[in-house]
Amino acid sequence: MESNIIEPEQKDLLLDVLSRRFAGNMGRHPGLQWDEVLRRLEEHPEKLWSLRAMEETGGEPDVIGRDKNTGEFIFCDCAPESPKGRRSLCYDPEALQSRKEHKPRQSAIGMAEEMGISLLNEEQYRELQQLGRFDTKTSSWIATPSAIRQLGGAILGDRRYDRVFIYHNGAESYYAARGFRGLLKV
Repeated sequence: MESNIIEPEQKDLLLDVLSRRFAGNMGRHPGLQWDEVLRRLEEHPEKLWSLRAMEETGGEPDVIGRDKNTGEFIFCDCAPESPKGRRSLCYDPEALQSRKEHKPRQSAIGMAEEMGISLLNEEQYRELQQLGRFDTKTSSWIATPSAIRQLGGAILGDRRYDRVFIYHNGAESYYAARGFRGLLKV
């Protein structure tokens, strides 16, 4: 990660986009107020860098809830399909390293770490799918339990036939229609 501070002009543009998205999608965060979210973002300006990276890669981040234990707001990629700027990635750096040829440019875990975000786990992915119809034409890597990863696999999710499916693939695989969705707590 370069510098985790964004320029004032970039900050204003990002906050405007986030504010409009928040107001336009109140069903994702009932009972939450933008003023509270803005106050938290101003208290943690380093998080804006990650939100900007989410936005620039096509994630359309929005607040989807609040952590009951910490009070942090939970931002998640709410683009209808897996973010365009984060597709054609294998699962993690180990999978990327294991490919002998035709390596993708990056891994989902590696890119998420660079952006300062985390992949959704299966429970979070299913909760997101309750807020809308996501990944109807794409799929998204999901944080994989270590027991599965140790055997060479990784899990992913999508929505088909009006149902959410979680399945598996080799961690080194990558497809043009598979990316990952990120989560950031502020």
